[in-house]
Amino acid sequence: MLSKNQEIKSPRNAYGETLVKLGEKNPNIVVLDADLSCSTQTCKFAKAFPERFFNCGIAEQDMMTTAAGLAYGGKTVFASTFAMFATARCLDQIRNTICYSKLDVKIVATHGGITVGEDGASHQALEDISYMRSIPDMKVIVPSDCSEVEQVIEYAANTPGPMYIRIPRTNLQCIFDPEAYKFNPTAGVKIRDGKDLTIVSNGETLIEVLNAAQKLHEIGIEADVLHYPIVKPFYHTVLKESARKTKKVVIVENHSVIGGLGSAVCESLSQFAPSKVYRIGTKDTFGQSGEQRQLMEFYGLTDKKIYEKIIKFMDVK
Repeated sequence: MLSKNQEIKSPRNAYGETLVKLGEKNPNIVVLDADLSCSTQTCKFAKAFPERFFNCGIAEQDMMTTAAGLAYGGKTVFASTFAMFATARCLDQIRNTICYSKLDVKIVATHGGITVGEDGASHQALEDISYMRSIPDMKVIVPSDCSEVEQVIEYAANTPGPMYIRIPRTNLQCIFDPEAYKFNPTAGVKIRDGKDLTIVSNGETLIEVLNAAQKLHEIGIEADVLHYPIVKPFYHTVLKESARKTKKVVIVENHSVIGGLGSAVCESLSQFAPSKVYRIGTKDTFGQSGEQRQLMEFYGLTDKKIYEKIIKFMDVK
């Protein structure tokens, strides 16, 4: 399942290239953007299919209602902008127009999390997953590398209904072997076996967690590592089995600890497998401007910081 190729690749490029491949097969796909197509990489689709691409300008709410109208007309719509603008700015349109009517609109938001970097707090979506999780009929997906991005976008194009797909700004190390890994929309994925604790993650923090788990292995702590790209609906089986075994669960996410993956995990555990839990993410705070790796370090999301926090959580002397 895991790739031996540790190449660093752009998930935004993977998104744009996958849209083009899907557009060649399916003339019903249309793409909208809010004047950020070079950043989101929907520009690739615009170049290939200009008659099916619509730049809505810096008017994200209009973009969502336009997407809804196109979906009402039978189109499969991909609408993209930065995660902050795609969610907080457009909640009314997403809730009352797209989700209430169960329309086939895929909101693929790039630049999620603290790693937007120098653009600072106004652009750093730390609450977006929380917003989207709370809306009925919305699926929420957070892929972790480029091959998974490709599979998730293909799944979205072939699955009716609203979805929120979050893609980071940063380039990501390849994690999954594209020949062996198959995205499963109905389950979490165990990608490392252990007996001492369970670590749950997704998105760009998954590679940090895998590196931290290797550091823990070197001092004799073996961790189950669970990847949960599907945040909503949340599928309990893999988590339940792991937590019942280890009794200790750590969640790592590039998002606020309020309302995101950590909250979904805690809700599941409280019902099926009560466990000791530690959540690693941004606290009840806004982000700040800085180089993305420095911000990851500051907010405790690098492999080294995750390792150190888990050592304290495990009370290792």
